[in-house]
Amino acid sequence: MPDKVLVLNCGSSSIKYQLYLMPEGAVLAKGLVEKIGEACAAYKHTDDGGEQAGKQPIADHREGLAVAVKCLTGSKKPAIKAMNEIKAVGHRVVHGGEKFTGSVLVTPEVEKTIEEYYDLAPLHNPPNMTGIRAAQQMLPGVPQIACFDTSFHTTLPEVAYVYALPYEIYEKYRVRRYGFHGTSHRYVARRAAELLGKHKYDFNAVTCHLGNGCSMAAVAAGRSVDTTMGLTPLEGLVMGTRSGDIDPAIIFYLAGKPEYKSVKDIDTMMNKKSGLLGVSGVSNDMRAVRQAAAEGNKRAGLALDIFCYRIRKYIGAYAAVLPRLDAVIFTGGIGENAAPVRAKIIEGLGANLGITLDAAKNDAAVFGKEGDVAAADSRVHVMVVPTNEEKAIAVDTYALSRNKSVSQRM
Repeated sequence: MPDKVLVLNCGSSSIKYQLYLMPEGAVLAKGLVEKIGEACAAYKHTDDGGEQAGKQPIADHREGLAVAVKCLTGSKKPAIKAMNEIKAVGHRVVHGGEKFTGSVLVTPEVEKTIEEYYDLAPLHNPPNMTGIRAAQQMLPGVPQIACFDTSFHTTLPEVAYVYALPYEIYEKYRVRRYGFHGTSHRYVARRAAELLGKHKYDFNAVTCHLGNGCSMAAVAAGRSVDTTMGLTPLEGLVMGTRSGDIDPAIIFYLAGKPEYKSVKDIDTMMNKKSGLLGVSGVSNDMRAVRQAAAEGNKRAGLALDIFCYRIRKYIGAYAAVLPRLDAVIFTGGIGENAAPVRAKIIEGLGANLGITLDAAKNDAAVFGKEGDVAAADSRVHVMVVPTNEEKAIAVDTYALSRNKSVSQRM
């Protein structure tokens, strides 16, 4: 019997939601409530009845969820007529640490563990937990499922996740590589394998999730064996406002300089003022950076070059640790839509890795289109796969709410 499953992604001041009919995976409605806690809070909702939008004070996430439910039930063609039609709620939770290797039914013990990881994801886990509690109050008795960004990466071997620090730091504080964007990496790896007619566990790929936040994963036999983000999302690739990999001694060098009087100042600089924005001086938006570069802005051109160079390096590094490389997969706002950026990344990989693009196919694969954009003589497939984290969460939520075992490791 079909069930209606609500998927929630709660940020510090926002709620993104989608309502699915499962197991078909059809999206019945979707929306966004933002600027929660402000007088100018706003909402936008879309379903078969059209679009609803408005502004009103929304004090907290519980009120925000009430607005979402009102939209779900109050359109011209409501996706649900009553709240009891929602049979399960799936929640995106950023950090599951080493505890959660897959999606789980939320219990008091699960809530406690999510809270224990607040210090590892202070900007994400607290609002994720707030969303869970708001949904519990709004929909008492309805199964709540937590789906973790980190869980796909719990298959990383020790050689990939242990930092070369005194080992007791790992033992005492669990400082290690965790990785993020796992739900996206898992979805696009599975989807690419399906498109290529391969079994998901007989598939090796480098997945590139490129948006304002960027990460890559090495996927061997369908499982994550390495990833660019580390203890936090700061490590790895150049991103919209994050620096990615740097010499850690830079932090000590800058400490005490006039502009950086505290560790917090340096943390803010590296997370919010670096990356494309910091190098270009133009924007954290790749579209604006590319436009400025095309108009002759040298710093914008440099930011674009560094962005692509770092990804190209990681493709080579991850190819070296995989048993073979079947595909390079692009997803995320930049990965799905910026064909010239994909071309610039792949440029030069033909000689060593045999990876070449078909220019026409690459240019056509934008705005939701998926497929293989590799040239006919390329030794490796180059896939463009629009990510769908919400659908992946809906699938797990439906299965767990029906008492079926789900492990993102499998």
